[in-house]
Amino acid sequence: MKFIRLLLFPFAIMYAIITSMRNFLFDVGLLKSTSFNKPIIVVGNLSVGGTGKTPQIEYLIRVLKQHKLAVLSRGYGRETKGFVLADRSKKATDIGDEPLQFFRKFKDIIVAVDEDRVHGISQLNAANVLLLDDAFQHRKVTAGFYVVLTKYNALFSNDFVLPAGNLRERRVGIKRANAVVITKCPNTITTEDQNETEKLIRRYFDGPIFFSTITYADVLLNTKKEEIRTSEIGDYEVLLVTGIANPTPMLEYLTGLNCRYTHVNFPDHHQFTEKEINALQHQFDALKSSTKIIVTTEKDFVRLSDIVPNVYYLAIETSFINGQKEFDSLIVNYVSSAL
Repeated sequence: MKFIRLLLFPFAIMYAIITSMRNFLFDVGLLKSTSFNKPIIVVGNLSVGGTGKTPQIEYLIRVLKQHKLAVLSRGYGRETKGFVLADRSKKATDIGDEPLQFFRKFKDIIVAVDEDRVHGISQLNAANVLLLDDAFQHRKVTAGFYVVLTKYNALFSNDFVLPAGNLRERRVGIKRANAVVITKCPNTITTEDQNETEKLIRRYFDGPIFFSTITYADVLLNTKKEEIRTSEIGDYEVLLVTGIANPTPMLEYLTGLNCRYTHVNFPDHHQFTEKEINALQHQFDALKSSTKIIVTTEKDFVRLSDIVPNVYYLAIETSFINGQKEFDSLIVNYVSSAL
């Protein structure tokens, strides 16, 4: 793999030049960026792959619950185009799995998708605060606050641009951020580990840095709202189905619960075919235990719940290891000052 990436290095240099020139043109105003007269918070990253944007968006929804809030996403994986507003009739194929998850989970917010974020924002006049999902590189919108996520075990500061690495732009792009959140930290992270990690980020960023981890729910829920406590999952044989960028943390969590599982992994945002669903059903039927269940992630659940009977999901949340009050204050103060 390292040899292949070395061969790709010249292409990465070209990619870095192109993205840097694009950012420069936005910075000096030769490419147009639109501002709006309302608070807009962007959650994004420098790298491709899962850094935990979905639970971070949900965290911000909870922090800002007193406002009329809208979440705008591109709607990755949907089969529609243009602006689409979420409602009860919409499926993942209409708006994407993550926006559908937001809509079903939070009843008092507006959820919409549009690949043209400027157009999408202009349609959301009923909201007074906007969250933009995965829009750090979407320079056509000038937001007021940028939260950039980077995974603890895959820091942007140790990476390189595509295709030799996983970065969408050069590391110095982090300077546009207002706050950096290091996500998916181990629960056992020490103060010394945090200090060493922060030093790596400080080479490129001098703003506030926070550490967070993933917290799993105490219960699994299915389509009938039936519950199984996670402490009891060891009593079941599990067919685990995932279609997310990085299922490793979930695998480690279930292993720690002494869960007996067979893992079937699909690409991120995968749209399941009838043939694949039939194959999963056959695989589930072949499990020998009399107590067996199908388990998936919350994001996959919105795609599977309509086609797989009684599938269970395990919800996750972002929890801050340090500085939660400081982070919340940054967000609340920004919104208050911009209203």
